[in-house]
Amino acid sequence: MEIVFRALVLFLFLWAVTRAVGRSSLGELSTFELLLYVTMGDLVQQAVTQQDYSVTSGVLAVSVFALLTVVLNWTQWRFPGTRSLINGKPVVVVRDGEVLPTSTRQQRLSTPDLLALARQQGIRSIADVELAVLEADGKVSFFTRSEPEGAPETGHAT
Repeated sequence: MEIVFRALVLFLFLWAVTRAVGRSSLGELSTFELLLYVTMGDLVQQAVTQQDYSVTSGVLAVSVFALLTVVLNWTQWRFPGTRSLINGKPVVVVRDGEVLPTSTRQQRLSTPDLLALARQQGIRSIADVELAVLEADGKVSFFTRSEPEGAPETGHAT
């Protein structure tokens, strides 16, 4: 039973650490973040099982982590208000072609990284961006100004 409590405590600790480290998807992890996550896995195993290498302890520890993951997912589905607490909220990082320094600083998103993400979406200039949102999963959604070329002026012809 001690393994269940250790797994519960460490699961909550890891959830807090991953929220604090930032919003990066797996392909965008820095070398340090990747090393942190790999090292955390080994340290968690040692802390949960106290060097107990039995199959039963391993299965029990993994089962607790899996169960807690399912519980968090169910909680988000059943109580939508908890979604922002569990996953985080989307954050506006560009509005009307201007990078919002407070938002990017809080999210540890550098302007060069933001510009690189925009270029990867085919956006040449940040001035073309009406709105950019850093999503809870670490991806950035860009919305450009939509002015159709050759669209007629508003007004009525007589």
